[in-house]
Amino acid sequence: MSYLPLNALRTFEAVASRLSFAGGAKALNVSPAAVSSQIRALEDRLGVALFRRHGRQVTLTPAGRKLLPGVQRGLSELRKALEEIRQDRSEGTLNVSMMPSFLQKWLMPRLVGFYSAHPDIDLRINVDNARVNFEQSDMHAAVRFGQGGWPGVKAVKLADDWILPVCSRRWLKKNGPIKSIRELQKRELMFLQSDMWDAWFRVTGESTRDSRWSMLNDSQSILMAAEQGEGIALSRWSLVARDLKAKRLVRPIDTIVKADWSYHFVAPPHYFDLPKVAAFRDWLLEHFSRFEPPE
Repeated sequence: MSYLPLNALRTFEAVASRLSFAGGAKALNVSPAAVSSQIRALEDRLGVALFRRHGRQVTLTPAGRKLLPGVQRGLSELRKALEEIRQDRSEGTLNVSMMPSFLQKWLMPRLVGFYSAHPDIDLRINVDNARVNFEQSDMHAAVRFGQGGWPGVKAVKLADDWILPVCSRRWLKKNGPIKSIRELQKRELMFLQSDMWDAWFRVTGESTRDSRWSMLNDSQSILMAAEQGEGIALSRWSLVARDLKAKRLVRPIDTIVKADWSYHFVAPPHYFDLPKVAAFRDWLLEHFSRFEPPE
């Protein structure tokens, strides 16, 4: 075999993974006749049948079942190599996934600085609380909040965070000062259901975890409700520092607890050191280093 019949192998994978000639043709955007021709040429080249056809039903022969995994691996590696070459430059599109709360409360006010420093990088942000699957997306990197140790990615820690309750001045004036954790325990707290608060409840008591105001289930809405005087929100320093400085929110009690979780910059190994990925990572590290921790 003097050369690899890539078109025929690609056609074989499309049909074999769907067990349908029509489905393979649709996936490749070609006619069923073209698909049949490619499969017939590949079978003639190999000297063995790859499919059994029973009317509209299609099954793989033993040879077809043996060939499919290798073809899928090979095509996957080719796609990966082509993508790495296409992305391996210092400018162009940079796709990064992150939590919406981090984008709106910490990153957004600072983003103009990145665009000014790197006008050749087209930063595109995908907001999602779910952990991005790099193998099934076009994301180059992500900012994650967690304990680290994620498989399949390289990671660098960006910053620690702290947990604290916040509320509006109006709420505090109406409901009076809170002088102790015991008094705070009597109040309903607004917070997102998550293990990220474990450090707080180890200090203040697990029983307070049950006194959760469950109407809202996302960080931004909870902070907005707190700002509007609806109650006390349990939040993180990174999300509320600017609001506290602007006096849109206040601290009803001085207690603050260092979180078990931290911010991390993560990327697949083959993207981690791309110039544009490194530029955004280094910019984040620089700006987090300037971000003052709570007193």
